[in-house]
Amino acid sequence: MRIVIKLGGDIVKGQFPPDLLADIRTLSSANQLILVHGGGDVVTEIATKLGKEQRFVVSPDGIKSRYTDRETMDIFTMVMCGLIAKKLLETLAGNGIRAVSLSGLDGGVLRAARKKKLLIVDERGRRVMIDGGYTGKMQSADGTLLHALLDNGFIPLVSPVAMGEEAEPLNVDSDRAAAYLAMGARADAVLFLTDVKGLMLDEKVVARLTVDQAKSSLPKIGFGMQKKVLAGIEAMEGGVKEVIIASGFGPSPISAAMAHQGCTVISS
Repeated sequence: MRIVIKLGGDIVKGQFPPDLLADIRTLSSANQLILVHGGGDVVTEIATKLGKEQRFVVSPDGIKSRYTDRETMDIFTMVMCGLIAKKLLETLAGNGIRAVSLSGLDGGVLRAARKKKLLIVDERGRRVMIDGGYTGKMQSADGTLLHALLDNGFIPLVSPVAMGEEAEPLNVDSDRAAAYLAMGARADAVLFLTDVKGLMLDEKVVARLTVDQAKSSLPKIGFGMQKKVLAGIEAMEGGVKEVIIASGFGPSPISAAMAHQGCTVISS
């Protein structure tokens, strides 16, 4: 089975949970795994230390995002593809797991369209149009390089920096990057590991949803989980068989999620 696993920010900020590492090692012997990581909080921390104040903008829908000018894009690339990716590789290698870190720039693994303009709400509540900077909207993922690594027993670890139409680096949402990688690599499933057990509605974990039910749930959930559900819907519509949202903590978290234990599953 081929599985794309998105590692949430709370997982990558510190060390891998030991149970998660053990599960990756066990599952990789009989499955092909692709890991995708986030880490926006670490980018903000390092940028602040470097004296680059980070600007966050809000869309008319109330979605908050990082404004990525060229200097911020350079820091974003440095932290995501360097500091975070190599620390994760160090931990994986120390536990006997062979992995290779990639960004979307490597071999054009991730392709995105640069957002020319952004519509935001300013401090006075007015809608204004600003330059799009180096923020990208995911367009496609190429599985060629991923397949070469997987077929030789390596786990690809992908950072959410995509290649734009002019070969420029672009900041893309890591959840959507995972969804597109699942489509491009023809994965059986995409698993979003986070710090909660799944999608919560009425204070209960929703065990199973169809794509239509997932779409109807969007207005009822918060932004963080909404991004994962939206990415999951895209993956399903792109041919991925199953989307799972689960906690990355606890005993054998990947195996438990793939067995549909204590998580949310979106399927047909």
